[in-house]
Amino acid sequence: MNLDLLIANVTNPAFLFFILGIVAVKLKSDLEIPPSSSKFISLYLLFSIGFKGGQELTHSTFSLEILWTIFFGIAIAFVVPIYTFFILKRRLSVENSGAIAAAYGSVSAVTFVSAVSFLEMQKIDFGGHMVAVMALMESPAIIVGVVLIRLFGSKEATSGKLRHIVAHSFTNGSVLLILGSLVIGILSNAQQAEGIKPFTTDIYKGFLAIFLLDMGIISGRKLDDFFKIGWFTALFAVFIPLLNGCTVALLSGMVASEIGNRFLLAVLAASASYIAVPAALKIAVPKANPGIFIPMTLAITFPFNITFGLPIYFLIITMSN
Repeated sequence: MNLDLLIANVTNPAFLFFILGIVAVKLKSDLEIPPSSSKFISLYLLFSIGFKGGQELTHSTFSLEILWTIFFGIAIAFVVPIYTFFILKRRLSVENSGAIAAAYGSVSAVTFVSAVSFLEMQKIDFGGHMVAVMALMESPAIIVGVVLIRLFGSKEATSGKLRHIVAHSFTNGSVLLILGSLVIGILSNAQQAEGIKPFTTDIYKGFLAIFLLDMGIISGRKLDDFFKIGWFTALFAVFIPLLNGCTVALLSGMVASEIGNRFLLAVLAASASYIAVPAALKIAVPKANPGIFIPMTLAITFPFNITFGLPIYFLIITMSN
């Protein structure tokens, strides 16, 4: 691995604030971000990325590459939960296997935000359509996970009609905000966008640093509980994202030519949802244990991706481009 790239990533102020959050928990500090402030910051980051993505799309010419990239992203969201489900089912219950598979087939908006920051640090552009790809990858994995649980588990394992689960996944706050911001960004002209540029651009990195501080605090609180579960889930939470990210980093060249777009596809494939999936599965699969899949995605996969994953996927793409 390019050591300079890794050092640049781990000395990034946003990442260091994430580490500070974990350290604060281990030192039993009373440092915390109020829940209302944390929610506001997360909404702001999604709005900013969605709006800037919409603005980028207005400057882009629609092409077959954009279409193929969208199809490729959705295909990832279908394939990952299917193959991971059968790996998990060897060790865990059908309900927990389906829930974890759905989480790892879906995507993390926060990891996407970190990946965008990484690209900005490298001064590499990406297409605005990647925001739409991220939003469209959220729901298919949830549907696949629920279907697999219904096929291989008992009829009582899931609750609610499938169409309600699909509707809930699309009306999830994070998905709705980023898609809505994307559309608004497309509809706004350059002069109108310039009026809110200080809000969408200048203060973005500061809010990202505070948000990652909060994520570090949350991750630190879940680490101890997670390690009590056992080695299988810990290995899965590192190896599967790494496998997905590296595989897509190599295959993405078939549908995308730009380094930034390929990198974001790899990061989305490697990320795992700890917001949308738990919210949907709480309704759809009440027997699934969130004490397993939330710490896996939040306390292990997320830190691994933003520490080592980002530079690894980036290096693979730059070497194969």
